[in-house]
Amino acid sequence: MANDVMNRNYDFFDPMNFFNEVGNLGHDMFSGDAAMKTDVVEHDKDYVVTAELPGFKKDDIHIDYRDETLRISGKSDVNESTKDDDGRILRQERHSQNVARSFYLPNIDLKQVKAGFKDGVLTLTLPKQAEVNNNHEISID
Repeated sequence: MANDVMNRNYDFFDPMNFFNEVGNLGHDMFSGDAAMKTDVVEHDKDYVVTAELPGFKKDDIHIDYRDETLRISGKSDVNESTKDDDGRILRQERHSQNVARSFYLPNIDLKQVKAGFKDGVLTLTLPKQAEVNNNHEISID
C-alpha cells in the first residue's frame, strides 16, 4: 500500500502526466458532454437525490422510475443572436447539452415522491416503502 501512495505521488510530479491531466481538463471543460453532478443520500426512511442542472429549465428535465431505477435526463438548447440596428447579425451562438443519469434505488413509495427544481438544482425525495412481509404461510386443506 505504501508503494501505491509513492507511485501516485511520483505520477503527480511527472511532467508528462501533468500535461495529460491539463489536456483532459480542457477537454472536460469545453466539450459539450458535461456530467450531471449528483449526490444520492440514503436515510432510514428515504433517499434524497440532488442533481446540479445549471442552464436547464424545469421543462427540459425528464424524471422517471421503473424497474427499481431512477432515471434523470435533460436536454437544453440555447440559440442566441445579437443584431445591430440594420438587422445584421454580429454574433450568433448555439449550444446544446444532453445529460442523463440512472440510479438503482429499490422499494420506493411512488405515491410519496417529491421533486423540486430551484436555481439549477433538482432535489428529489424518494420515501422507501414500508417493509412488506413476502413470507406467507399457506395451509394445506
